[in-house]
Amino acid sequence: MWSEQIEMISQDMKQVDSQYLPTCFWQFGAKGLQQDIEKNGIENFRSLVSALSYFVPTYLFHGWATQPDKYRAMIKMCESQLKGDIKAILSLQDFLSGEMHARSDFRVFKASETLKPPYTEHFSESTIGSPIEQFEFLGQRFSRSSLNYLLALNFLKQHVTDIPINKVLEIGGGFGSLGEILLSDKRNNTFYLNVDIAPTCLFSTYYLQNIFGRDKIADYKMLKSENDFSLTQLASKYQGAVMCPWQLPEVTGELDLFVNSISFQEMEPDIVQNYLEHVARLNCQYVLLRNLREGKQLSTDGSHLGVKKQTKSDDYDRFLPEYQLLATNVHPFGFETIDGFHSELRLYKRKS
Repeated sequence: MWSEQIEMISQDMKQVDSQYLPTCFWQFGAKGLQQDIEKNGIENFRSLVSALSYFVPTYLFHGWATQPDKYRAMIKMCESQLKGDIKAILSLQDFLSGEMHARSDFRVFKASETLKPPYTEHFSESTIGSPIEQFEFLGQRFSRSSLNYLLALNFLKQHVTDIPINKVLEIGGGFGSLGEILLSDKRNNTFYLNVDIAPTCLFSTYYLQNIFGRDKIADYKMLKSENDFSLTQLASKYQGAVMCPWQLPEVTGELDLFVNSISFQEMEPDIVQNYLEHVARLNCQYVLLRNLREGKQLSTDGSHLGVKKQTKSDDYDRFLPEYQLLATNVHPFGFETIDGFHSELRLYKRKS
């Protein structure tokens, strides 16, 4: 099934505008992801080195998730130096495993929780994809991906009293965490549309179809047979859908909420602007972004990971002239890195 979809998408990609193809940053990752699917299958994708390197975030120190020997060696060294001091050993394990950081995010999530749409209080993450890192708090499972989205949604709810979330669009939705959160609670009454490049779109398709059912989540092949890409029509047939970027211009109707978490920083400004013009075209009421204030690292010679030109916070104000900036946040809902970079949330509302 997946090889068929990869082949179909690969053929279609040859015909599309370059604005909808993988950018400089993702040209490095897409090839490795496709090779991993062909070699290892998709069933355990959250354990694949390529996925962990690109779109499956972890709380483990950078690089440790793909090099577990580093973590094991550090734990072994600490245990040998702290013989008999059980509490110190447990504290170091809590820190080095990333659980301390995850618990901190969970505490912010619970402390800022409000019981209004989108409802999230019962959420517990699926184990589909065999995650190598998942933490349990109060009997519910979370990863860094799901906690990132849950914090962003709480930030949204702090600034908007009543937001309709019947039709939600995300571009670059990773493996489908936001879709899982919104669709898991029927009270949200949400149709979720994820637009993503190949082969990343296959992972979110696999993930969401395995949670909610293949007939409930439209994939690329199913959408190719659709004649009507109106949001109302799609929502009448499916709970969610995953499409490729070049299909987005065919979508019509109106959106309640658009979300992009982290992936816009991995694109050049003209690509981001094109996508946000579609968001405005669909009369989206709210725009929720999470990206690096300072922009992604530059690929100066085209031979290493990075972007040709950075997309920074101020760019979004220019790209969204029909929208008003309501709020920004790094602490406590975003994240400041140890070396001083700011993963910032930005919330916009369409002007009257």
